[in-house]
Amino acid sequence: MFKRLVILVLLLPVKFAFAQSNEQSDIATIKASRTASNVAIAKHDIDGISKYWLPDFVQTIGRGTSLTGKDTIIASWKALFKTNKSVVYVRTPSAIVIGDNGIMAWETGTWTAKNSYSKGGNYSAMWRKIDGTWKLQAELFVSLKKL
Repeated sequence: MFKRLVILVLLLPVKFAFAQSNEQSDIATIKASRTASNVAIAKHDIDGISKYWLPDFVQTIGRGTSLTGKDTIIASWKALFKTNKSVVYVRTPSAIVIGDNGIMAWETGTWTAKNSYSKGGNYSAMWRKIDGTWKLQAELFVSLKKL
């Protein structure tokens, strides 16, 4: 019994270090995905933007309008890019928190806009890790800066 306790106590720091390593790796992956998504928006690359979305992705834009479903939101972005050829959005994370279960994450930060109805505001996003890949479940943008 004592031997098992000693082994457990000795292995606990290893497990903790491994968990922290995975968490930092997950945070870096989400940050890289956000950066790539920002680049795709600047290029008006719908496939590059939507590749991070789950099929039942939900997006609430800064004006408070919500859309559900990857295909529906893709159509909305296509319409935006068709009517506003110079619009650009940049999301800058200020915090990414990985849940204790390792499959949920919360991102929050600020967003800025160029040639849009708003100059930007705050946002939050919910990420889910499915089959080892982080995908967006939902995003909420709130406009706080007027033109």
